[in-house]
Amino acid sequence: MQKLKFILQPNRALQRYGFIFYQNRNFSALPSYTQLDYLQEEVLVEGRAKSRAAILNRPSALNALTTSMAARLNRLYESWEDNSDIGFVMMKGSGRAFCSGSDVVTLHQWLNQGKTEECKAFFETLYKFVYVLGTYLKPHVAILDGITMGGGAGISLPGMFRIVTDRTVFATPEAQIGFHPDAGASYYLSRLPGYLGEYLALTGDKLNGVEMIACGLATHYSLKERLPWIEERLGKLITDDRSEIENSLAQYGDLVYPDKRSVLHKLETIDKCFCHDTAEEIMNALEIEAAESYSEWCITALTKLKEASPLSLKVTLQSIREGRFQTLDQCLAREYRISLKWISKRVSNDFSEGIRARLVDKDFAPKWDPPNLEQVTDDMVDSFFSPLGELEPELNLPTALREPDV
Repeated sequence: MQKLKFILQPNRALQRYGFIFYQNRNFSALPSYTQLDYLQEEVLVEGRAKSRAAILNRPSALNALTTSMAARLNRLYESWEDNSDIGFVMMKGSGRAFCSGSDVVTLHQWLNQGKTEECKAFFETLYKFVYVLGTYLKPHVAILDGITMGGGAGISLPGMFRIVTDRTVFATPEAQIGFHPDAGASYYLSRLPGYLGEYLALTGDKLNGVEMIACGLATHYSLKERLPWIEERLGKLITDDRSEIENSLAQYGDLVYPDKRSVLHKLETIDKCFCHDTAEEIMNALEIEAAESYSEWCITALTKLKEASPLSLKVTLQSIREGRFQTLDQCLAREYRISLKWISKRVSNDFSEGIRARLVDKDFAPKWDPPNLEQVTDDMVDSFFSPLGELEPELNLPTALREPDV
């Protein structure tokens, strides 16, 4: 119970990174070919008295992110940040999802067609927007109503305010499709209480809105029915004052606690099992715990780990562990390397195979390569973290412009 009380405290590190900025700057974080916006309807804009709202608008695809969406968000947010008439910015999704993550089905099609450059451009554009949001000068309000997974968390959690509802479902299920939690996931997951981040990253388990509040991923909770009141209230604000926005959000907030079935009541067991250095040791600890306690939760966690790509488990674990000691830009640069190694297929085809099995053919029977943890060598894992090389540029983030003390 003492531990639960601890995690109910707000996670200030996730609310704001506290970077210092130059007031005037003009830069482009986008590839040149994305300057023409052919699909503006995928990201709509609402203008308000002193604010702007970006609306993710692919409801039939659960607002899954495309390159053009990430590019448009980059342009919008940079222009809004430089506009002195705009005090704060909002983001929300249309339909039953905030954002289900990256459009990995399209990435799968590109990889099958040999279009790796298009895949690289997607990751570069997305990660640059995550960085812009994580270093944003103005207050930001994300309304995470509905499904919020993978890259959808990446384009919202780095912001100042994150509103969740009774419909919110959060997860980072990338290891189950032969990939790794990206778009800043190794930053925010590694800063969760204890080893909760490792648990969520490796198992892909879901959290609801109440649980996101409790562990610090979200800042405010509201029933979905109250969202129109919140938006109306925010729309009338003529301010760029963080405290004024926070007070307005608090007026419609609810004080909530995880129910007795929540995974947050198992933090002691999670820490006991997921604190180990290797994926093999974690699985062994879970097997011992399951045998001793007959815990259904342990059995379910083991099942999820066994369903995931063995290579993904090891790469993901190392990524989260390194993220603990790195800044957001360093995490994004490393995640970019890892993502490019996955799409290159030089070590394994697990990314394409995982998408095929779960989202394309939907036979849920991926043929992982290597097929088990024992055959995943240290050299395989290390290759995902090594520099890209002279012919492959690293992720170039504008840290000198956005973080002048760096």
